[in-house]
Parts: sequence; structure tokens; C-alpha cells
Amino acid sequence: MKITNRQPLSLAARVMVFVGLAIGLSLFLIGNLVLSAVERHFAEQDAGELAVMTEAVVEALQSGGNGSAQQTDALANAISGHHGVFFEVRDAQGDAVYSMPGADLSQATDPLSPTSEINAGNVQTWQEGDKTFRGVISQNEVGGRSYSITTAIDMGFHLDFLQSFHRTLWLIMSLAGAITLLAAWYGIHQAHAPLRDLSDRIGDIQADRLHVRLDPASVPSELQGLVTSFNHMIGRLEDSFTRLSHFSADIAHELRTPLTNLITQTQVGLGKARDREEYRELLYSNLEEQERLAKMVNDMLWLAKSDHGLLKPVQTPLDLAREVNALFDFFEALAEEKQIRLILEGQAPPIHGDRAMLRRAISNLLSNAIRLTPSGETVLVQLARTGDQEVSLSVQNPGSEIPAEHLPNIFDRFYRVDPSRARQSEGAGLGLAIVKSIVEAHGGRAEATSARNMTTFTLTFLED
Repeated sequence: MKITNRQPLSLAARVMVFVGLAIGLSLFLIGNLVLSAVERHFAEQDAGELAVMTEAVVEALQSGGNGSAQQTDALANAISGHHGVFFEVRDAQGDAVYSMPGADLSQATDPLSPTSEINAGNVQTWQEGDKTFRGVISQNEVGGRSYSITTAIDMGFHLDFLQSFHRTLWLIMSLAGAITLLAAWYGIHQAHAPLRDLSDRIGDIQADRLHVRLDPASVPSELQGLVTSFNHMIGRLEDSFTRLSHFSADIAHELRTPLTNLITQTQVGLGKARDREEYRELLYSNLEEQERLAKMVNDMLWLAKSDHGLLKPVQTPLDLAREVNALFDFFEALAEEKQIRLILEGQAPPIHGDRAMLRRAISNLLSNAIRLTPSGETVLVQLARTGDQEVSLSVQNPGSEIPAEHLPNIFDRFYRVDPSRARQSEGAGLGLAIVKSIVEAHGGRAEATSARNMTTFTLTFLED
């Protein structure tokens, strides 16, 4: 079964759908309210006319007396001059006293209930053949006799008007809705103009223009947060791009020197015939450069894996004091050769970590400290519990201070405080970068301070 990814609706389409639904619902409600108001108006108008008709019939009954012929004449002329109106009068026994020709109102007595007051709320509508009537039955006392008067109005004219009004109203509403939607679309299109302009400006930023920043004040307030976030992102990209460029240049520089040494030594060795010992010395010299290259490549591969989260520490309980003493045994010969003392102070609770990785980080710090410590001095390792369930390991050595401006970059790859001494160093400038990546892989942090001819590197871990 093939699954297709549907493209999300555009912002304009989403807003237009919402606006269209809102306008359609609003116009529908307004139209129905208008129609209800018109129908209510006609109902009130008809109720008023029915009340007038009933009063006229009552007056005719009063003036007609009890004579049948005189009463019939009075009733026949009661509502003369009115068109589309009908009435019927019955006595208390239900016998017809008078029924106006043109409509049979005798059928209306069943659905209608007598009322003493005529208003829009108690008039009724019924169908007779192809005609629709609206009427009411009222009870009246005339000359001591009770009469039931049924009055009705032919609604044909009203219905024709309402039907025509209904069509006209919905046509007007439809046109109003279409015009409103068009205006809304134009407004949305114009409102998106700053967004389109911002997109064009962002699209103009290339790798060689990462220094460009957008001005938040030049865009509407709704887009200022987006512009600020974009500027922060570009800043991070610029910093990463700069670091990557420097890293590439440093790699090329670091690889060029041992490769040049290998080529030069090989060319010299092949320049003339030499005895076995000279070739052996040449091979040993080349081997040193090759080992240096191999170590550099391995370190770079290790850091690349660390950057991509491919190195997962194997968590086991570790006693930092025991690990440091084990490393002291390893560096003891080198320290004695330089007449440097290695001292461990303090205690710390166990932590969870990868033994091989943490030993590599601590050994890098000890190696640097021994190399930079003057003869006869001491390299001090301190363990402490710093609170908030954190444990610190500090490696402190005397020697030249590291200027404050270099400390923020001291853990960067290939970074050296004194580039002129780079070739005199045994390392490639990756040791501290590896230390930082190992500590961060364990959820800790690495820091460096330098003052009063004393440099301290501190590794902080979470307590077990």
C-alpha cells in the first residue's frame, strides 16, 4: 500500500477556510434573524388587522339588533372595502349566524382554540386547498348573547412577498459574503507581504554572508520573535562554520608537517647508497612520524564519533581515587625522570562511568601537567564533593599562566595558547578536546582556570 504525504494547507488557505466558515455562519444567522423579524412583523400586522375586523363584526352585531335580516345586512357590510379578509359568526349553540362568502371557515374551528385577546402569539395558520389563511376565533358577548367570531386573512400576498424577499435576501447575503471573502483574501495577501519580504531576505544569505543579521525593528511585532530566533541561529551557524573552517585548516596543517617529514627523510635516504644502520635509523624516524599520524587520525575519528553520539559510555561504579592511583603508577617513571611529584588529596563518593574513557580523560590531563610542570615541582590531583550531588576531580600544576582570553577556547580542537611552540609539542592539540567530549558524554562538565602561575583543570561529575 502506497502512502502519500499530503502537503499541509498554506497559511492563507487556513485563514480563508476559517474566515469563510465564520462569514457563512454569520450571514446564515443574520439571514434567518431578518426573515424571522419580517415574518414576525407580518404576524403582528395580521393580528392587528384581525382585531380590527373582530371589533367591526362586534359593532355590526350590536347595530343589527336581533332581527335576522337587519343583522345579516349589518354583518355583510361590516368589513366592506377590505380584500382578502373573511369572517364567520356562530351563536352559542354553534349554528352559523353569518359566513362571508369566498372561504369556508367552518373547517377552521377544529384546529383553532377560542381566545379573548387577539395578538401575534395566538393567531393560527392553516391550509385550505391551494390557499393559506391566518386567523383567530374570539368569544364575544353582544346584547347578552354569546357569539364565536372567526376572522381570517388570505396570506397569498404575504407568502409571495416573503418568497421574493427570501430570494433577494439570500442573493444579497451571498454577494456580501463573496465580497467579504475577496476583501479578506486581499487583506491576508497584503498581511503576508512582510513575510514574503523576510523570506526573500533570508534566501539571499549565503555561506559567504553569514555575518548578515536581520533587523527586528523592520518587521511587524508578530515576526520579531522569528527574526530574533533566526539571527541567533545564523550566529550559531557562523560560529560553527568558522570553527569548521579553522578545524579543516588545522587538520591540513597538522597532517602536512609529518607527511613533509616522511617525504623529506625518504628522499634523503634515497639520495645515495647507505649502510644498514643508516636505513634502520631512517625507518625508525619514519615510524615515529607514522605513529604520530596514526594517533592524530585515531583521535579525530574518536571525536567525530563522539560528536555524532556513537560513543556510549559503559556505566559501572568507579572509585576515582583508585583510578587516579592506577594512573600515577603508569606515569611514575615519566614523573621521576622530570623530578616531579604526583600527589592525590581529598576523597569523593563513587560515580558511574566508563573506566576506559575516564582513564583516558584523566591521563590526558596528567600528561599535559607533567609536560608543563617545571622540574622539582608537584602535580596535585584533588577529589571533592562539591554539593548538589556533584563530584569534582581537579588536576593542578605550576607553570606559566594561561592568559584569560585563551581560557574559553582551551578545550577547542587544535587550539594552542602559543602557536609558535606547536611543533615542539608531542601532541596534536586534541587532548583537551577529547577530555571535554568524554566528560560531557558522562553528563558532566570541564573547566579551566589559571592564576598566580598555577593552572587547574576541573572535571565535574554527578554523584552515583
